[in-house]
Amino acid sequence: MKLFVRMLLAAMASIPLSSTCCAADAVRVAAQKTGTFAWELAVIRAHDLDKQADLAIEVIELASPEAGKIALRAGNADIVITDWLWVSRERGLGAKPAFYPYSSALGAVMVPASSPIRTLAELKSRRIAVAGGPIDKNWLLLRAWLKQTGIDLKSDAKIVYGAPPLLTAKTLDGEMDATVNYWNFCAVLEARGFRRVAGIEDLLPKLGAKGRTAMLGYVFDEEWANANRDRLARFIAVSRKAKEILATSDAEWEKIASLTGAPDAATLRVYRDRYREGIPHRPIADEEADARVLYRVLAGIGGRELVGPAPELDSGTFYHAIRGD
Repeated sequence: MKLFVRMLLAAMASIPLSSTCCAADAVRVAAQKTGTFAWELAVIRAHDLDKQADLAIEVIELASPEAGKIALRAGNADIVITDWLWVSRERGLGAKPAFYPYSSALGAVMVPASSPIRTLAELKSRRIAVAGGPIDKNWLLLRAWLKQTGIDLKSDAKIVYGAPPLLTAKTLDGEMDATVNYWNFCAVLEARGFRRVAGIEDLLPKLGAKGRTAMLGYVFDEEWANANRDRLARFIAVSRKAKEILATSDAEWEKIASLTGAPDAATLRVYRDRYREGIPHRPIADEEADARVLYRVLAGIGGRELVGPAPELDSGTFYHAIRGD
């Protein structure tokens, strides 16, 4: 009897250890609370995509994109969402982050519906609100394209830099002739009747890219990725499934409406349509090839302040170890 009790206690003692061994693999993602990853995460959890992939996705909420970069550097996050410009620059400084495409959604040049501005050339001498500052990607790509026609908006227009929400408010109040803002803030303007003179993605082929290029991506430490290759692959697969649901189900957008911050149905529809346009579908090799071309363009106009000393995209910037790419 005593032997049986000892055997039973030993078996019971082993249960927590077995449960721990079988626990889902954790992935720590640093992202803004109001960002698009929050939308995807809601879909992931609603459809148990994380559980099906045996993942525990832990979200570290951030106040700004810069905070995510700090968290990644410090080892407090496994994955952040940022651009390949930063990844390449960090690699040039000795760090080893890597990039995997997340979204090709870019900003746009927006004007009031009644504006006489019909072409980008007509931005000359206008008051233009530019979100993100003088080395913002959208702004630099626009400047690079117009420079081909002999126009440098930096000196040929009155530029006001500022935070996206503030500039959106100024634009709505009629203080600006045009604005170059991030895609989601452009969606707010579009829903209020503003007109797109051009999406920044429309300019990429004219700057040498072969297709719509993902500027934003999941970024992670190369060493972590190599040590957790299967875990990372499952995370990317889960993200893809969430994107597929958001790409095909209008009803799903109604479920996440409160997370988007859309004040009305019109804004939600524009969010939905612009988000869908930004879902990457191209092979990773094509994305990398276009990134190399656009990096040279951006380095040429943004200089060392943007890219550091490296004139070319670092060869290890893009991560290629995901099956299906």
